[in-house]
Amino acid sequence: MKNIEDLIQKAVELQSNGLVTGQIADELNVSRETVTWLLTRSKKEVTVPAPKDISVNWSSIGKSATRLHYISLALCDMVLETLEKTNAEVDVVVGVAASGIPLASMMANELGTDFALYHSRKGQDVVQPGQRGTISRNFGSVAGKNCVIVDDVITTGSTIMEVIELLREMGAKPRAVVVLVDKKGADMIANVPIQSLVRIVRVD
Repeated sequence: MKNIEDLIQKAVELQSNGLVTGQIADELNVSRETVTWLLTRSKKEVTVPAPKDISVNWSSIGKSATRLHYISLALCDMVLETLEKTNAEVDVVVGVAASGIPLASMMANELGTDFALYHSRKGQDVVQPGQRGTISRNFGSVAGKNCVIVDDVITTGSTIMEVIELLREMGAKPRAVVVLVDKKGADMIANVPIQSLVRIVRVD
């Protein structure tokens, strides 16, 4: 129960600092539904059962550049293994803001590729239909290039799906998705293979 109380406290603190639901979900590595439940529970108004979700705290990796480097090497190894199977190459590593950026930039350096950045729509509480994130103009171009997408955690897969769709619309070829933790448990998203260091499997 202490872990739930800690999550509630962190969610409330992040909200009081001006973060919206999607940003809190990204920071705590849980779904938006879980954030809503945590915030509602903080007000003692909860009447519905908790959503089935798992919080992932990878701060012991994130606080150390050395550990991030070693993890990025492991992710590079997984990417190369995946691309070898399909005889594809990688031209650009696309980091999903904010948590995918450190790993993606280190991976781009290691693989000798360009680095691109995807700004997610998670920072918006109200998203209009069809509205999604963007590729930053301040980093590498993706048009016509083979891309690897990097994020920290896949929860529902919706953000990764957005990135894949946008890359394809821009003429890019998404070749692989790599993450630290896969909570969705899928091998592919939109015909793009997913590799993860850890896969969460729920046994009911």
